[in-house]
Amino acid sequence: MTQTSPAIVAQSAVRRLPRTALLLLCAAYVLAGFVGRDPLKGADVTTFGYMVELAAGTSAWLSPTLMGQPEAGVLLPHWLGAGALALAPAWVDPAFAVRLPSMVLLWVALASTWYGVYYLARAPRAQPVAFAFGGEARPTDYARALADGGLLALLACLGLAQLSHETSPALAQLGFAALSFFGLAALPFRQTQALAALSAGLAGLALSGAPSVATLLGLGGAGICLLPFDHETAPGRLRRHALWVLVITLAVVALATLLDLWRWRLALPAAQWSTWRSLGRLLLWFTWPVWPMALWTLWRWRHQLTQGRPERHFAVPLWFLFVLLGGALVAPPSDRALLLGLPALAALAAFALPTFERSAAALIDWFTLLFFSSCAITIWVIWISLQTGVPAKPAANVFKLAPGFEPVFSLPAFLLALVATGVWVWLVRWRIGRHPAAIWKSLVLPAGGTALCWFLLMTLGLPTLNYARSYAPLVRLVQVHMDAPGCVEIHGFTRAQIAAFRFHGQMDLRYASDQPSDCPWLLVHSDAISTMRDTVGTRPWTLVASVRRPADKDEDMLLFRR
Repeated sequence: MTQTSPAIVAQSAVRRLPRTALLLLCAAYVLAGFVGRDPLKGADVTTFGYMVELAAGTSAWLSPTLMGQPEAGVLLPHWLGAGALALAPAWVDPAFAVRLPSMVLLWVALASTWYGVYYLARAPRAQPVAFAFGGEARPTDYARALADGGLLALLACLGLAQLSHETSPALAQLGFAALSFFGLAALPFRQTQALAALSAGLAGLALSGAPSVATLLGLGGAGICLLPFDHETAPGRLRRHALWVLVITLAVVALATLLDLWRWRLALPAAQWSTWRSLGRLLLWFTWPVWPMALWTLWRWRHQLTQGRPERHFAVPLWFLFVLLGGALVAPPSDRALLLGLPALAALAAFALPTFERSAAALIDWFTLLFFSSCAITIWVIWISLQTGVPAKPAANVFKLAPGFEPVFSLPAFLLALVATGVWVWLVRWRIGRHPAAIWKSLVLPAGGTALCWFLLMTLGLPTLNYARSYAPLVRLVQVHMDAPGCVEIHGFTRAQIAAFRFHGQMDLRYASDQPSDCPWLLVHSDAISTMRDTVGTRPWTLVASVRRPADKDEDMLLFRR
């Protein structure tokens, strides 16, 4: 197709990955982590608290608050969760109801990545070299095989697992960033659908707390549209595409301004080696195993990147990465900014697949097999130790880290984990067997291994996770000392703690003040005890108990009775 393409791919190497297997893998990955768990400490339970207030009608939809504390600049994730909660039947757990839109958003991210890579690979100069006597991969089959590889690369990213299963603005931003990525990638092929996806993606980013990211992606996307696509594309068509993208971006800017969504949280990293080393470590493990493949892509396709201006199929993912990696540096928390760049990084990694030699693919397979098999065995050993006491050391370590934890046996979780492990064994046997070559085969084990370990953690390890990462155990320990329930004044609480005590304890919380009150109880975070007298005045309170959240030695609650 072109002398600068390093891809030499025969038609036999672009076999289609079975759709049923791919859909089942995605479904298992999406469901694990959303079903059966408590709201986790941090952004997960905080966002849940805002959704509950919106659904209850105690907060304005254009300015969501949690006991009067606003969540500036974030609207759409709260709207979606509150809407799902309002429509859900009474018998559905509220914590699960608000996760239904999150499941859809994660599925949108996966689907948008697949279609984004597909249309990038359809670009004429992304195609493999034409053989002298024919037999090279057909364009659509080649693009489909790369799209399968791109989706597997995204699923294999270690950093995707936890943050993509939280009910938080970060997941909404991931879904809309991936939708924007698909829109720009598909614009030369599907103008109407691509512009609709780009409009929804950029608007969703702005409404989810990232209007600056949406603006930068849109402005860069308008410039990318002017890059030559093929010899048959009229310059006027390219200019129309750029104009449409620019109009959509300006409309998103106007929307963000009208709703007062602009919030600047820039913080340049400190000029210290330790700070940059931490950021480097985060980047390495968060994007593993995709970043080595992306670097390989940049090296093997360097002729298309160094000839004045990059080809469009590389300009789109590179611009997304540039914006989002920059956000990881200047807009903490860095891991949530990196999350949005994973679809683009997976797209770059996909273009490494047609240039891999057999030795490189074998190295990936063996490393993945050893790493994920070891992780799965470790999870099983810890679970068996907790259930039987043999071997004793793993259970002792868990009890040391999570004092008071009592193991429980769940037959459905055990059976699901057993099935997942069996599928992994079958997958390994299939991979090492003799089968016709397919360019996506080297990513089957990384994606399957990541999904396996995440699935085992969300089945066998779920009780331990709920105990260690949620506020439910702390709330229960506090309630043990409250023999006469009533309203509770609070002092020094974070928004996550407010949401947790209201949900798990069904407590009527009120802020402590020096004004007369009939609340019989006062809860004070230990870090705020020094300012308690200034807040509650000289009213008489008697200390009843000091309660520590299990698995966290730095989070104590002091319970006072009037």
